[in-house]
Amino acid sequence: MAQQRKRNPNGAGTITKRKDGRYQAAVYVLQPDGTRARKFAYGKTWAECDVKRRDLLAKVDQGVPVPTRSAKLSEWLPYWLENVVRSRWKLSTFDKYEAHVRLYLVPMIGAKRLESLSVGDVRRFLTRLEKQTTAATAKESHSVLRSALTAASREELVTRNVASLVEPPRVVSRELSPWTLDETLTFLAAARKDPLYAAFVLAVTMGLRRGEIVGLRWGDVDLDNRVLYVRQQTQRRQGRLYEDDPKGRRRRVVPLPAMCVAPLRWHRMRQAAAKKAAGERWQASEYVFTTRNGRPVEPRNVYRSFTRVAKDAGLRVVRLHDARHGCATLLVAAGVAPRVVMEILGHSQISITMDVYTHVVQDTQREAISHMDRLLKRRPGS
Repeated sequence: MAQQRKRNPNGAGTITKRKDGRYQAAVYVLQPDGTRARKFAYGKTWAECDVKRRDLLAKVDQGVPVPTRSAKLSEWLPYWLENVVRSRWKLSTFDKYEAHVRLYLVPMIGAKRLESLSVGDVRRFLTRLEKQTTAATAKESHSVLRSALTAASREELVTRNVASLVEPPRVVSRELSPWTLDETLTFLAAARKDPLYAAFVLAVTMGLRRGEIVGLRWGDVDLDNRVLYVRQQTQRRQGRLYEDDPKGRRRRVVPLPAMCVAPLRWHRMRQAAAKKAAGERWQASEYVFTTRNGRPVEPRNVYRSFTRVAKDAGLRVVRLHDARHGCATLLVAAGVAPRVVMEILGHSQISITMDVYTHVVQDTQREAISHMDRLLKRRPGS
């Protein structure tokens, strides 16, 4: 008795046997431009082909575009940004990735199709980009491309991630040059009358990032028990202030140094006076650092004040972020274990902390060698 032909309902695609003995499934799928087109899948058996047909139908039900031919990078990268990066990653990450896609990847390599993109194409792109910009920019673009192709591989648009086969450009690490202890003390003395003095104390003694300082709320500060909770950060992106998790999504609880308590108490009294003076103009919030009207402080204004105080004190101007390095240097020099320093500063990897640790060890070695020189220069009987 002849085997009864298996039929699928309308819209569920078809499976036919080819002359070469293989089976072919055909399903109408959604295209990146919103149209519908026929997509073919092949298998050695009817059952194997049916599995692929069902996978295609599942994507149709989910509204996921399935290109009938290999998409160009200029088509895939914007789709990846909007449907993967924007929904899953932080806004700051989206902004950085979008800039690399718009400025470098699409203009320089966007005409290449996903399936035809080769290791050589990626290597030539990185070499050209490094010549036009910097090794650091080329390395970041490589990371963006690798992430985009990883997503394309998950959706079975490519069989391998060619970007992962290419080594990124080497970047020479910026030499750390944080303030010395004397410079730090000079800065803190000069900043005492600044409205953001308490913020600078937190940056220097606890290594808080700028966004973490701006996003700090009074509910995160326990002055009686001297504990600080780093739960969020505030950033300005796309023309607006927004709250997000700390960098690396590493929330942490850290002890509050004694020298931070008095500045924070003084700051709270000053804020209460400002609230009373503003009256109805005060915008209620729980932020520790606010403007005269209660609005959150702009992150860039924290750095501007930091730079102004440093210049007025006759100090060399460093980044506010370098205060974190200075904090790490002091902690390591005081004998605090690198793993503990990592937790206090919220580093995502111990290697970041060890970079500072190595810096301190080198300074200690120089001091030891200098001491040896002084000993060797002594003459017998002197």
